[in-house]
Amino acid sequence: MPKHVVSVSIGSSKRNSKAEVYVENLGETFVLERIGTDGSWEKAIELVKELDGKVDAFGLGGADLYVYAGRRRYTFRDAERMARAAQKTPMLDGSGLKHTLERNAIRLLEAHIGWKDKKVLIPSAVDRFGLAEALDGAGAQVLYGDLIFGLGLPIPLYRLSLLQKIAYILLPIITQLPFQWLYPSGEKQEKQVLDWRQRYFEWADVAAGDWHFIRRFMPQDMRGKVILTNTTTPEDLEFMRARGVARLITTTPRLEGRSFGTNVMEAFIVAAAGKYPLSEADYLEYIARLKLQPEVTELQPAAG
Repeated sequence: MPKHVVSVSIGSSKRNSKAEVYVENLGETFVLERIGTDGSWEKAIELVKELDGKVDAFGLGGADLYVYAGRRRYTFRDAERMARAAQKTPMLDGSGLKHTLERNAIRLLEAHIGWKDKKVLIPSAVDRFGLAEALDGAGAQVLYGDLIFGLGLPIPLYRLSLLQKIAYILLPIITQLPFQWLYPSGEKQEKQVLDWRQRYFEWADVAAGDWHFIRRFMPQDMRGKVILTNTTTPEDLEFMRARGVARLITTTPRLEGRSFGTNVMEAFIVAAAGKYPLSEADYLEYIARLKLQPEVTELQPAAG
């Protein structure tokens, strides 16, 4: 009987997918499924209640349960309601994996990218604090876009320590607001916003982090640029190609033509381990055993 992982997402149902994966060194088959509720928290909560105890692990998709600043963790009120609906099956939002997998990906990509002095835009760094710390440690020039893309304020941040101090002040308030005020959900994930924020993409060599933030604000001309993200579909690849993106790097391999979100992959690891919670060492062990390495996709034809 395959182990079944279901990501219940408040994102668009157009991105629903299902993949069956056989992991040879574990001798097990896994079904990874993503079900979107088009922005409805109530539908998501009902679906979790219906499947609770019937699947091996849940992913919480289209939203964060936790965000981090330094070692402090903050919980989103809306997502906590959904997480509480899972009484028997563990629910993962990907935050544990972001702190291990994405840090590891930056290290593995050093030879391929050369991070020192590379200009990197992270539209939402509190969602990807491990990634932000790894890029800062690798010597990249990082623009933390949380105030720009999350709150609509034209204030770029270039120091991780400053982002952390601002996060300590704002996150206790922000995490109590309706999540859709802060992040595109449902049909909003399909819509682009073209305004003054495109100039920050023009500055960058690499746009990194959450795909929906990147897609929502991406300018028409992205020639020569690199996207480092996750959760991409074949349609997303065409979207990037049409804008001239040179290279897509996903922090996990593509399965059945798409890369799954960190919430799905974290739930995959928990299902494989058969226990919860997991330590950082556990995550790193299963990242190695499942061979979860970054995947590089060249999006433009080679010159010549």
